Amino acid sequence: MIRRLFVLLLVSIIVVGGSASFRPAQSASSDPCKQDHAAWLTHVLEKMETIKPGMTRWDLLHVFRTEGGPRFRNEGGPATGLRETFVSQDCRYFKIDVEFKPWSFDLPNQDVIVTVSKPYVQFATTN
Repeated sequence: MIRRLFVLLLVSIIVVGGSASFRPAQSASSDPCKQDHAAWLTHVLEKMETIKPGMTRWDLLHVFRTEGGPRFRNEGGPATGLRETFVSQDCRYFKIDVEFKPWSFDLPNQDVIVTVSKPYVQFATTN
C-alpha cells in the first residue's frame, strides 16, 4: 500500500513538474516571434516612408510595384496628372496612391512624384 502511494506520488511529481517546465518554454518561444514581426513591420514601413514628392517613378519602383493600370484624374477639367496605386514589394497588402507630373513621354520612369498618400492596408485586387 505504501509502495503504491509512493509510486503515485512520484508519477504526480513527474507529471506536474514536466508540465510546469513545458509551459514557460512555449510562451517564451512566442515572444521572439512577435518581436520578429514587429521588427519586420517597422522595416517595411520605414522603407515605404522614404518615398517623397519630388522623387521619380524610377525611385519609387525600388520599393513598390504597380497595381493595375494607370488612372487619369479629372476633376471637372483637363487631366491634372497621372495617378496610380502601388503595392509594396515586401507585402502586397501595403499600398500607396501616387500622383505624377509627366516628365517626358519618351522616359516614363522619369515622371516626377507630386503627391504620395499615407501607406494603407488593403486586400490584393484580382483581375
